[in-house]
Amino acid sequence: EVQLAESGGGLVQAGGSLRLSCVASGFTFDDYEIGWFRQAAGKEREALSCINNRDRKTYTSESVKGRFDVSSDTAEKVVYLQMNSLKPEDTAVYSCAAQKRGRRQSPCTGTWTYWGQGTQVTVFA
Repeated sequence: EVQLAESGGGLVQAGGSLRLSCVASGFTFDDYEIGWFRQAAGKEREALSCINNRDRKTYTSESVKGRFDVSSDTAEKVVYLQMNSLKPEDTAVYSCAAQKRGRRQSPCTGTWTYWGQGTQVTVFA
C-alpha cells in the first residue's frame, strides 16, 4: 500500500521555523520526484519545492526561495521541508506528493500520482 505521511506542522510565531517530514512507503522511492505543496483557506494549491530522487535536483518556488529548503533521505525514504522566517501568510495545509517525472517535464509540475493527507501550519504574528 502506497503511503505518504506528513508530520511536523503546528503553531509557530512569525519569524520562527518548522521542519516538515514526508515519510514514503509502498513505492520505489528513488524513482520518484517528491513535492511539497500548500493550500491556504480560499486559495488554490501552490507548489513550493520539489526534489527528484533520481538525480537529486531540487526546485523551489520564487515565492518561498531563500526561506524554504527541500531535502531527501533516500535511506529512510523521507523528504523534508525546512521552513525558516515564517510569516502569517505561510499559514496553510501543507502536503507532499509523489510522481515519476518525465524526462522533458519541468520540475514540480504535472499530475501527481500519490498524495499525503496534509499537515496544518499556522503562523501567528
